[in-house]
Amino acid sequence: MSKARKTLHIRIPPYVTPRLKWRRLLQKAATLVRKARGVRYSATERLELRIRLYLRGRGPEFHDVDNRLKDIMDALQGRLGGPKAVRRKRPVIVNDYQIWRVVIEKGEPPPQSQGFGHLTIRPYRRSK
Repeated sequence: MSKARKTLHIRIPPYVTPRLKWRRLLQKAATLVRKARGVRYSATERLELRIRLYLRGRGPEFHDVDNRLKDIMDALQGRLGGPKAVRRKRPVIVNDYQIWRVVIEKGEPPPQSQGFGHLTIRPYRRSK
């Protein structure tokens, strides 16, 4: 029996304000991909995120990657505003403590991207 594939490739919607609106768009995109692939992550799984964030105009100079990373991780947890204890949507990942490695970069979008970035969620594999 083959091992289930646990990697998700998600197109990140172009950044919009307010940022909670962007979180909702990202959460929706991630949920659609997760459901289509039939992937579920348990609370004990260690995960890795690879992110290519496209920002238009002065966006790359204006946006700090740590702030956008927090938005992405909150969206994946179903945290879309309000008290932390309240999750309004089903999470793609249980908690961001599961994330053991992140690679993130930002830049101008190439024409073919239509402003959509890339997010890959996969099981964490320790580098040797």
